[in-house]
Amino acid sequence: MKKLIKNIRHLIQVREERIDKVSGAEMQNLPLLEDAWLLIEDGLICAFGRMSEDMPEAEVQIDVEGSSVIPGWVDSHTHVVFAGDRSSEFEMRIRGMSYEEIASKGGGIINSALLLRNTSEDELYAAAYGRLDGMMAMGTVAAEIKSGYGLSMESELKMLRVIRRLQADHPMLIRSTFLGAHAIPPEYRENREGYISQLIEKMLPAISNEKLADFIDVFCEKNYFTVEEMQKLLDAGWKYGLEPKVHVNQFNNLGAVGVAVQMKARSVDHLEVISNEDINALLGSSTIPVALPGCSLFIGIPYIPARQIIDAGLPLALATDFNPGSSPSGNMNLAISLACIQMKMTPAEAINAATINGAYSMNLHEELGSISHGKRASFILTKPINGIASLPYSFGQHQVKEVWIDGEVRILNKSLPNN
Repeated sequence: MKKLIKNIRHLIQVREERIDKVSGAEMQNLPLLEDAWLLIEDGLICAFGRMSEDMPEAEVQIDVEGSSVIPGWVDSHTHVVFAGDRSSEFEMRIRGMSYEEIASKGGGIINSALLLRNTSEDELYAAAYGRLDGMMAMGTVAAEIKSGYGLSMESELKMLRVIRRLQADHPMLIRSTFLGAHAIPPEYRENREGYISQLIEKMLPAISNEKLADFIDVFCEKNYFTVEEMQKLLDAGWKYGLEPKVHVNQFNNLGAVGVAVQMKARSVDHLEVISNEDINALLGSSTIPVALPGCSLFIGIPYIPARQIIDAGLPLALATDFNPGSSPSGNMNLAISLACIQMKMTPAEAINAATINGAYSMNLHEELGSISHGKRASFILTKPINGIASLPYSFGQHQVKEVWIDGEVRILNKSLPNN
């Protein structure tokens, strides 16, 4: 069935020719059509044009009366499968304790792992499904979800099976990442080599046999995993067909970026601490930096130097890092606003980072991220806006009227206030 959406004030991120991502000065280019129409068939975009041109016939015609259309947000770094919360640590942080100090006292990732081990698969599934619904209501149409709060064979597989159920059941397009190397569990504190061996020799074969993951990730950071350990784990992941996406340079620069590029990582995420050597390593590579501004806001660490990265000619993607400890929000609208307000990205750069570049960082750029022929019809229908700057300008709110996924309305927010 063909569906024609007409009287679109701004049809945003229109790309006649498909591209993988945008980099450097090109991130300022956000092509759009004014006073436009969009044709959908079988869940895919099949045509678009201006209202002044001849419009095609369609069984269903929808007059959006001046609303704008933009590709749905692609959130390429989340941890939405978790148990409970870490609100007690929130107060510790208010009282002056750092992320590292809280972790050293048994909080942080280890706290989440202990909670998750005592939570059933069905409970994890129900909670995560609700979180995804909340993200979708704010315009997210695809998300990557990591394991990493299990830190044991049984619990890591439990998390990945929950993600597989979500992939099958939830309207959003979901990719799965194995993050068993998120922290060293307490029982292996004196035997980290034993835990790394378990990751490589037991967990990876089991994950491969059940086809439970698309990517492998490592938290390469002081007191977590070294660069050498990261390299060993990523090499093992590649042998099982898992492409790397890694946490690097959040608090310290250990020299992991260049190694991640050599390992052909899809993305390097965080990068709040970055050097010229890191930027030079990324230039000309297929690896994309991913910014997580919600984490910087919540735990009070520096924001990634987006201007330095973009002005050097690199691409940049945006994601929420939705997790219970350092970024308990899946609101991509807020991430886009923070990118503009705190990281000095322009609205066009931030929207490119949240759409086409986010799709690239999940290897979904052939399916999502732009209004292009043959891509999935997964987009946001906005409330009336004056232009693209209206989206990040209204921080803490969102301008989402409807969310379409694969040509169907999944969220209808007409009766909701702007929050």
